[in-house]
Amino acid sequence: SDDYLEALLRGAAETHQNMLRVWGGGFYEEERFYDLCDKYGILVWQDCIFSCSVYPLDDAAFLENVRVEVRENVRRLRQRASFALWCGNNEMEWGWVDWGWNSIPELAPLKAAYDRFFHQTLPQWIAEDDPDNAYWPSSPSSDVAFSAPNGQAQGDAHYWEVWHGRKPFTAYRDQFPRFMSEFGFQALPPLATIATYADEADWNMTSFIMERHQKNASGNSLMVGQMLDSFLLPKDFASLVYLSLVLQAEGIRYGVEHWRRHMDRVAGTLYWQLNDCWPVASWSSMDYFGRWKALHYAARRFFAPLLLSIEDMPAAQGLYVSSDLGRAWQGEIRWSLETVDGVVLKRGSEAVDVAAHSAAHIGTLNFAREVDADSRRTLVFVAELWGAEGRVAQQVATFAPTKHVRLEDPAITAHVRVDGETLHIALHAQSLARLIELAFTGADVIFSDNYFDLPAGRPVEVTAPLPLGWNATQAQAALKIQSIYDTYAHAPVATPA
Repeated sequence: SDDYLEALLRGAAETHQNMLRVWGGGFYEEERFYDLCDKYGILVWQDCIFSCSVYPLDDAAFLENVRVEVRENVRRLRQRASFALWCGNNEMEWGWVDWGWNSIPELAPLKAAYDRFFHQTLPQWIAEDDPDNAYWPSSPSSDVAFSAPNGQAQGDAHYWEVWHGRKPFTAYRDQFPRFMSEFGFQALPPLATIATYADEADWNMTSFIMERHQKNASGNSLMVGQMLDSFLLPKDFASLVYLSLVLQAEGIRYGVEHWRRHMDRVAGTLYWQLNDCWPVASWSSMDYFGRWKALHYAARRFFAPLLLSIEDMPAAQGLYVSSDLGRAWQGEIRWSLETVDGVVLKRGSEAVDVAAHSAAHIGTLNFAREVDADSRRTLVFVAELWGAEGRVAQQVATFAPTKHVRLEDPAITAHVRVDGETLHIALHAQSLARLIELAFTGADVIFSDNYFDLPAGRPVEVTAPLPLGWNATQAQAALKIQSIYDTYAHAPVATPA
């Protein structure tokens, strides 16, 4: 529907995404998609509709069919304010170089046909009708035929070693592409979406229904494997769903923050993928029904015009501010080394002066004296970015994997009030609450923030639209809050006789 499509594009804009790539394995979008991109100021990277395969580009009838298709779409889209780039195909040049297509003798004529088509014929067709918009032969590509198409010296790159290769999230920091046009990590959709296709009896990661709603054959195993690297074994299926959501958000955040710290080298990032065409476990940040997964909320933070990020190298913590603003910005970072329950061991501040469209390394703090083999499980590093407009951002880093941090019951309190059509939710935690999830029973809303860390003693207010017909009392009763602490079983507390 028009409303659904607008919510999708508005959701991209609201999370500071200024480019969408229309993938070559899909289709040319209809007019209203490009209308909305024009409206919301979202650039379009348009793949021509070829992807991941060998096509009969030496067949005259096939080429004529493609010529008409290309001409119709170029003439239709060339005047769009949002249009940024024509791209020949998805991953086909990479296939010729690195996927073994070269080793199949009978494909040799088709490689020559590929070369002619994507490096001569197609760009000529496009230029005849659209001489103003750029053409790029393939994604990824170095723009030199069959030369390091997924290299990092020039062009764009796709990086799938974390997902398909099962490398840890830290592997993102080894990548310095000129433009990261595709990378991703899966999550389950929210439980409310799973309930539309799986009965409660099937709420098991390896049930028939759950495996049929997984496009990637090893996807569920990859999710669980990476999950157990970061978190304790979840106590039930609902906890597993939540952990998959925050795992995806944390992984993509880790990569994007790294690349934004190196803006002089990496010009941009497009994660795979924005949306789903059916309710399913996938790489998307918005699910089939338009529900925001944890990744989409995280994108609003890691794509923010001003980004505070921490390059954690325990016991050292590096502080960076990345700016997409068109002007210089001044402020300060206030930091503290503290226990999970908020006892401060050390604190300080650092002045921030970041130029327009740049990233600044503010400094690296080394806590080798304070953090030892035992305290690394109870200490956290908290950094806040402050400017004339107030607190701009907050980051929390630990000195051990989350599964090994001695989290205590955060005892989160929430007070709900209504102002007009807006809910205001005041939150406070007695101990560090990692990756808080807010939800309402009986209503879907988009919160101003969600799936975030709440350190001890630092109150925060989150807003949301007031569901139709609700009041503050109903919202308070329907509000559900959980954090990492709630996802695993705890030893019972002994009661004195």
